[in-house]
Amino acid sequence: LVSSSCCDGSLCLRCVGISLVPMAILSMLSNILLLLPELDVRFLLDGHVTREAAWSTGLWGSGFLVLPGTLLCCMLYSCVCLLAAATCCLVSATGLSQGPLCLYNSSSGQVWGVPLHYSGYLYNRTLWTGVCLSPRAVVQWNVVLFSVMGGSSALQTLLCGINLINSVLGLLIGHSCCHNKVGDIADL
Repeated sequence: LVSSSCCDGSLCLRCVGISLVPMAILSMLSNILLLLPELDVRFLLDGHVTREAAWSTGLWGSGFLVLPGTLLCCMLYSCVCLLAAATCCLVSATGLSQGPLCLYNSSSGQVWGVPLHYSGYLYNRTLWTGVCLSPRAVVQWNVVLFSVMGGSSALQTLLCGINLINSVLGLLIGHSCCHNKVGDIADL
């Protein structure tokens, strides 16, 4: 009989930790790019980025707070990672639904604001190019980057939740709870 461990506690934690690393890097890069429309720092320096991007949850929430969780396996840190990733996911969804901060034409002239907030712009692509004057293609920029950051942090939330459940189960019934025994076909 061959005994193999498909998922002992340390292997589960290691697998979750390894899978969190690329998602944390992706979230951090997406948030950095959200702060730099047109890859130009002047929009950030002038305060012309959405508040959800400026909150930088992709950097601290799904990035720096989740990365150390790949090395640590305590339940408290799993809770912190879960909350941080969930916060980034919610902020990304809010940023996506609000629309970008941009320069647009209003009845009082050109102003900076969030003109697509109530328009259902996500389902009406004709608004993507006709409303915002500056930064160029900011609607597409925000949609893609908030979607990537939101999806990545949602997956991180799921994995951190699994990690937390695994830690609780390991504490309650031991880390050897999910061993898989593999035997010869003749033994079945």
